[in-house]
Amino acid sequence: MRLTSYSDFSLRVLLYVAVNSEKLVTIKEISEAYEISSNHLMKIIYNLGKMNYIETIRGRNGGIRLSRQPADINIGELIRKTEEDFYLVECFKEDNNCVITPVCSLKHMLNEALNSFFLVLDKYTLEDILTNKSVLKEYFDTRTET
Repeated sequence: MRLTSYSDFSLRVLLYVAVNSEKLVTIKEISEAYEISSNHLMKIIYNLGKMNYIETIRGRNGGIRLSRQPADINIGELIRKTEEDFYLVECFKEDNNCVITPVCSLKHMLNEALNSFFLVLDKYTLEDILTNKSVLKEYFDTRTET
């Protein structure tokens, strides 16, 4: 299973914002920290705001902050919301054209694996990723120094 860069970047944005919870952060800071296009991040940040993960404050001194506590941001839920689909193979799709579907047991095995994937992710929150918050903060600070 592979997550899209959209989910990856969504997790990274939330991580950066959580590590810098004492201030409002900007798209520019996040972009520099991860070497990701600001334009690409704008769409992600807009959608994270619509999903109530972050709050955006407009204006000269504006920025981004979490709208929930890190312990209330479940990783499995976030991935479900940021991935377009979980079609691991064609037979997962409604318009399945695989000719061996009626006699194949692969779909059931892969479905079990996908369920296990989410059982694991559902155990974790953003707070669990912050166990080394001070180390992450120090690392980000060195990447965004001007």
